[in-house]
Amino acid sequence: MAEILAPVGGPAQLEAAVRAGADAVYLGTQGFNARRNAENFSGDSLRQAVSYCHARGVRVHVTVNTIVTDDELGALERELEVVANSGADAVILQDLAAVRLFRERCPGIERHASTQMAVHNADGVIAAREMGFTRVVLARELSLEEIEKLCKIPGIELEVFIHGALCECLSGACYMSAIIGERSGNRGLCAQPCRTDFKCGGRNFVLSLKDLSAEHYMRRLIDAGVASFKIEGRMKRPEYVAAAVDACVKARAGEPYDTELLRSVFSRSGFTDGHLTGVRNADMFGIRTAQDAEDSKAVLSSVTSLYRRERSSLGVDMEFSLLRGKPSALTVRLGNDEVTVSGETAQEAVNSPADAEYVRRSLAKTGGTPFYLENFTANIDKGVTLPASALNSLRREALEKLLEKRSEVTAHEVTPLPCYYGWGVHEPAKKQAVWARFSDLSQLPDDLSAYDRVIVPIERLKDDISGQLAEKLAAELSPAAFPEYEDRQRDMLKALVQKGLKAVYAENIYGVKLGREMGLCVLGGPCLNAANSAALEEYKALGVDEMTVSFELSMSKIKALGGYLPRGALVYGRLPLMRLRACPARGKKGCGNCPGYNKLTDRLGVEFPLVCHEKRFSTVLNSVPLYVGDKNLSGLDHILLYFTTENKNECSYITRACLNGDELGGKKTTGLYYRNVK
Repeated sequence: MAEILAPVGGPAQLEAAVRAGADAVYLGTQGFNARRNAENFSGDSLRQAVSYCHARGVRVHVTVNTIVTDDELGALERELEVVANSGADAVILQDLAAVRLFRERCPGIERHASTQMAVHNADGVIAAREMGFTRVVLARELSLEEIEKLCKIPGIELEVFIHGALCECLSGACYMSAIIGERSGNRGLCAQPCRTDFKCGGRNFVLSLKDLSAEHYMRRLIDAGVASFKIEGRMKRPEYVAAAVDACVKARAGEPYDTELLRSVFSRSGFTDGHLTGVRNADMFGIRTAQDAEDSKAVLSSVTSLYRRERSSLGVDMEFSLLRGKPSALTVRLGNDEVTVSGETAQEAVNSPADAEYVRRSLAKTGGTPFYLENFTANIDKGVTLPASALNSLRREALEKLLEKRSEVTAHEVTPLPCYYGWGVHEPAKKQAVWARFSDLSQLPDDLSAYDRVIVPIERLKDDISGQLAEKLAAELSPAAFPEYEDRQRDMLKALVQKGLKAVYAENIYGVKLGREMGLCVLGGPCLNAANSAALEEYKALGVDEMTVSFELSMSKIKALGGYLPRGALVYGRLPLMRLRACPARGKKGCGNCPGYNKLTDRLGVEFPLVCHEKRFSTVLNSVPLYVGDKNLSGLDHILLYFTTENKNECSYITRACLNGDELGGKKTTGLYYRNVK
């Protein structure tokens, strides 16, 4: 049976989720989880939460899904020990340092690829499987047909979001909160700038999506093979959790559920299923209105009935014995768990001797416990009886002992050796290489001698890649290659390899797999979010030959990274703040005469370029370019110039300025390189 996975931000939500009928919950500790502002759980409370859930047959998944820096690797080791000691069933991971840590030190706990890894196509799913993940939490931007296609991949479970808030950006690829406010979504502190009033094409709040509500598609997705249905909302109230779980339980069973109640409990101008249907237009967008808040207040008290009492959801077998002259006995069994208790001695019956039906009725009164009587057998001598009070006492004691037995937590074994070893101080290359990424071939300067690598999106490349480009070129694989485009891109790459292409540039794990499979040199981009030495070593093991590290790191931390994988930093360019499949410029009637280039304007009047990529996805670029070419860049193996909206002359001018260490005129930013992102 497909799992219903509920969000838990604290103990109140935990109780609501379990009592409403969740099969599993996901929650975080005080660090390294993507909702660091939730109440979350400490070491002791985490173990208590697992105990509570396991007693009731509910699995626990712990989120360890933020980007980690070198100075946090020791704390990550301690986090593993907390999670292992809790006896949790699975961990949800993003950073490859955490992947390596749990694989090597605690292999007994399941590893799930977080939606923060933005797995959105077949190569991504297969790459996750090869990395040792047992489950992938798919990107929320996929359609029903695309999910059905990915479900055919064997050897790994797929989890999909079924209800709750939608991010406008592909998860793990959003840097807006970090760049604008120094609060990184990749580190669990997103400030949600997308919910503020960005304007485009005469419309307001164009980065704020309505919430997802897709319970009506559960049966179809179950038939496709989806293993788990995830509800978003670790920052939400217990009433929200209970209402969403209850709706999912009913929808999974093919029963009607109250859509109006769901909307009232929490929504943003109603719901959307635009990603699942593929109808991605202006109807997908909405905000939390005053009326939404009023509707919520009106129904919250009524929702508490869904989780006021224990849910009797675990069927137990009971064996009862009442023999003359001997104490009564009751054995209760659930799976491999079994307890036996003794009670009062059998009494001679004066009027009505006990029979099996009389005893069964008393023992079946399991209300207030997680159990219900499923199978019952009795061995009763003739002419004896036992008071109802004695039977009730037997039942209570037996069920309490069974619950206590099932509450026992078994910690996962942790290997005693530390995971992080084997890398020394990085020795940078004697000559610093210069990489340049161009959005289009028309931007390329006539003389390419200044560049050691020239990166161009694969769809912009021509068949002829001879001349200056021959040895320098790397094809940029699409950072968002959804299934509808995946086969086409693979064919383009094969054709280019036949023409002599030797390298690819990848910003998603699927691209690392694809490039390696084609026998190409793989250059990793900053959106792979490599932010620590362990992650660099893991990417090296996966086949990455050189990495441009995350631009969410400070320059001092970049230079201090250890290991043997050559690395560099993006030193010029309008940073890609968001990757969007639901384009903010698209109206209800489609793209119309859109030229493929628009601007978003924030509430302060600042403009952000919005660039369309063949109507497959869009990118929001930062309002001003990053530039640190006039800073000390020693210690880097390469520097990356990231050209997006510039013309050929501007690309040449910026290249000269950077190579000469000159200042650059106009508005610009040094990004997070000399700030402290949280």
